[in-house]
Amino acid sequence: MERMQGEGDPLERPIPLTDKERLMVQDSWAKVYQNCDDVGVTILVRLFVNFPSSKQFFSQFKDIEEPEELERSSQLRKHAGRVMSALNTLVESVDNSDKMASVLRLVGKAHAVRHKVEPVYFKILSGVILEVLGEEFPAVVTPEVAVAWTKLFATIYCSITAVYEEVGWTKLSTSTG
Repeated sequence: MERMQGEGDPLERPIPLTDKERLMVQDSWAKVYQNCDDVGVTILVRLFVNFPSSKQFFSQFKDIEEPEELERSSQLRKHAGRVMSALNTLVESVDNSDKMASVLRLVGKAHAVRHKVEPVYFKILSGVILEVLGEEFPAVVTPEVAVAWTKLFATIYCSITAVYEEVGWTKLSTSTG
């Protein structure tokens, strides 16, 4: 979806969650997390199918093309578990900014320094998560709840990009194919 000039990206302007929104995120997540293994795999498979360039950071399955084969990958399942666990910690800590900052610092530093993942992929992943949650849990992730999640993802994305800046991440101006 293209944006008109002057429209901002909501993921780049974090707005604090209200108490009601924090509860909506936590309540909806409690229902999602009951199926965390399957949901995590669905999220990563969707990410890799819709954004194949994101697979370049995963030597274990970057050459796997078929979604069914990705779903069966033990390495993908393991990483999906880590993603869901980190998200769970963030949601549980949504009212504890120090704990959230600590988790995001660890995740951001690892992805910037060790894995060399471009920060834009966190924004892409946020969109994929929201899409999958809305499709898999339509009664839970209502439009109002989706707005709350979008605000949380904006906070996460801005925190992650701040960590990238702290560790000296510089955007590559040319592609090195």
